Amino acid sequence: MKVVVNVDGGARGNPGPAAIAAVVQDAGGAVLEERGERIGRATNNVAEYRALLLGIERAAALGAGELELVGDSELVVKQVKGEYKVKDATMRELHAQVKAALRDFESWSIRHVHREHNAEADRLVNNALDGP
Repeated sequence: MKVVVNVDGGARGNPGPAAIAAVVQDAGGAVLEERGERIGRATNNVAEYRALLLGIERAAALGAGELELVGDSELVVKQVKGEYKVKDATMRELHAQVKAALRDFESWSIRHVHREHNAEADRLVNNALDGP
């Protein structure tokens, strides 16, 4: 089964209160699962990586063999693709976790989109940050 997972992470203040989200869709675009949650205090980049890990975890839990990840953080997407180096120690650890988690899939890809094309994941992040 192939799934497309839109992910987003954000922090208010950098670092500040942070949240992550993932929207999992089947190949036809039907939403299989969506999740948003607070992660405490973090930077935007840490939140983006944590969102990626959430999306990968949810795809695996649903039994996906093929995974297409979609995110609006150009930095994180290019780091996962190997186009940018990961210099920060915290980010290196999260990057390693992402790469290890991706090994369980038959195939995977990741692509960058602008925020307006990641609206559902962005909405879940903001709902998590604004919620009780």
